Amino acid sequence: MNDTTSISHAAAPVLVTGASGYIGGRLVRLLASRGLAVRAMVRRPEALRAQLSAGIDVVAGDVMDRASLDAPLRGVGTAYYLVHSMGADAFEEADRLGARNFAEAARAAGVTRIVYVGGLGSADEELSPHLRSRHEVGRILGEAGVPLVEFRASIVIGSGSLSYEMIRSLTERLPVMITPRWVHVMAQPIAIDDLLAYLVEALNLPPEAGGIFEIGGADRVSYADIMREYARQRRLPLKMLPVPVLTPYLSSLWLGLVTPLYARIGRKLIESIIHPTIVRDPSALASFAVRPVGIAEAIRRALVREDREFAETRWSDALSSAGNPRTWGGVRFGTRLVDSRTIHVTASPAAAFAPVEAIGGDAGWYCCNLLWKVRGWLDILVGGVGLRRGRSHPSRLRIGETVDFWRVEAIEPGRRLRLAAEMKVPGRAWLEFEVVPDGTGTTIRQTAIFDPLGWRGRLYWYSLFPLHEVVFAGMLRKIGVIAGG
Repeated sequence: MNDTTSISHAAAPVLVTGASGYIGGRLVRLLASRGLAVRAMVRRPEALRAQLSAGIDVVAGDVMDRASLDAPLRGVGTAYYLVHSMGADAFEEADRLGARNFAEAARAAGVTRIVYVGGLGSADEELSPHLRSRHEVGRILGEAGVPLVEFRASIVIGSGSLSYEMIRSLTERLPVMITPRWVHVMAQPIAIDDLLAYLVEALNLPPEAGGIFEIGGADRVSYADIMREYARQRRLPLKMLPVPVLTPYLSSLWLGLVTPLYARIGRKLIESIIHPTIVRDPSALASFAVRPVGIAEAIRRALVREDREFAETRWSDALSSAGNPRTWGGVRFGTRLVDSRTIHVTASPAAAFAPVEAIGGDAGWYCCNLLWKVRGWLDILVGGVGLRRGRSHPSRLRIGETVDFWRVEAIEPGRRLRLAAEMKVPGRAWLEFEVVPDGTGTTIRQTAIFDPLGWRGRLYWYSLFPLHEVVFAGMLRKIGVIAGG
């Protein structure tokens, strides 16, 4: 993120609406890290409290319910309005009602500034219903009599953003794609870090300052350009075959088949990008210290952030939030496919971890050792390291050591082991074990993670998944037996 000027630490708390959303969730944590008193407003606070630090005040509020807004806004200085009803059928009316309720409540509570993120697009051109609604919300908030800072942005590039996830899914899954006209419409995407920097700097504006600020990255590019850059950085093949006709409706159905977007959201997203969304008024560069990066750096940051978040992830936490996960094909986390399974043993965590730390080398892999040897021979044939390296100690491991064609990426003695694959695969692979006391013994969780490289990587994963069911399940059972389960 760009370095920003120091924040004025007012005594009044800062309110962030939409705190469970993509931008709001990141903003809440960023403001709190700067030492500000932050109040996060969501409809179901109990679902968010466990994810945020204790110093953040999580409160209940719904912009569709005017009466519910009085308590969250009481005593607030700056209020961030980051609510959008894109998923609703009548999203324009819902956005209109929410903005009116919030504007009225903010004025009544004596809020000194509202900060809002809308969408780029010239009022001189025909706008999609989505962008038209974004502009209308800004107008309604501005009519409240409370100083309004409205940032108008194009595509937001960051791991987890709607547009980025669409781009990633298309590029990862389709080495050849038919591209309609909207893929070549010009936009000015902004990195999520830069958008957040603008939002934070808004706190430093003079008390009565407000206005509309168009913000965007350093490059004007099309969706096709963004997909090409993503493919370049991920080393993916990509060929585009333009077609003259493919309506937003047909495109949305197509997106629903090959991306995580369902058709209604996909159609609204496409309708919002069939018109250029570029910065025409550069006044934001004069009013703020933020100097946004270009598309290549924005994508690089998104990929690095995914790796960092992945390295810090406890798969047990992520998987348990969805209940009992399916095992066929794995569960998706970003670009990664995850197959996780558990076994309960009556042994202590230390006893349960002992066979985990002793895996590989002379001890073998506890199940189907012949298949592991065949995999090692095949790896050597294609120029890989095979199983020749073994391990340096029969029962202890350290970070950086080799275990056959794996390398120890992380280890917490008695608790957790993560191995990174160094065999030749069309992607990246990890094998992780975690032992957790559960009151009546220990739960051992085994997780196979694969970051496939395009369609070849997915073909590799799904073609081997039946063997995974045998090998990994058998490995975990044998670990449980050795541990004393």
